[in-house]
Amino acid sequence: MTSVEEPARPNGRIRDAARTKAEILDVATKEFARSGFAGARVDEIAARTRTTKRMIYYYFGGKEQLFTAVLERAYSVIRQTEQELDVEHLDPVAAIRRLAEVTFDHHEAHPDFIRLVSIENIHEAEHIASSEMLAKIGSPALDVIRRILESGRESGLFTADVDAVDLHAMISAFCFFRVSNRHTFGALFGRDLIDAGRRDHYRQMLGDMVIAYLTADRAAD
Repeated sequence: MTSVEEPARPNGRIRDAARTKAEILDVATKEFARSGFAGARVDEIAARTRTTKRMIYYYFGGKEQLFTAVLERAYSVIRQTEQELDVEHLDPVAAIRRLAEVTFDHHEAHPDFIRLVSIENIHEAEHIASSEMLAKIGSPALDVIRRILESGRESGLFTADVDAVDLHAMISAFCFFRVSNRHTFGALFGRDLIDAGRRDHYRQMLGDMVIAYLTADRAAD
């Protein structure tokens, strides 16, 4: 199949469709993260990409579909990171700590992802629910966590009876909160959770919490 190309512009220049779509998604990501779904304007996105509203509709079909495409790409990035995670050579404790650190690093490096997910939760995940791609993408991290948990239990290192989804939620909750609630937490408690001087402390703290939970002595329970 040949790639779709935009119509020639008045100066005769033809832009590659894939590059144009990527540029639109770059700008749309910033606009939706800044203004939310309701506040974002396709006209503004068009102006900032030096294209037209008509061309955006041509590629994506409308504002709803454009926002869904933004979410699909945002989730694809973290899923790709999870797929590339290599912990097979590590012992279970080091492996689960490494997985937690990867989530920590990704969430910190992608604040727009945090904002987009927060916005989508306001909309009760209606765009994610309508996406065939996101319905299939799952979470490669869950498969990794399941293997690590199984190895940890077999070796006797892990005592907690926790499934992969719960542990994934535990790790994600800390990483997400640290970025999403940075400003409100700082205003209330006078501490910036993203302060570079405390970054290593929080990164270590996350791993320590997860390992402590998985290895706790529950003989008294």
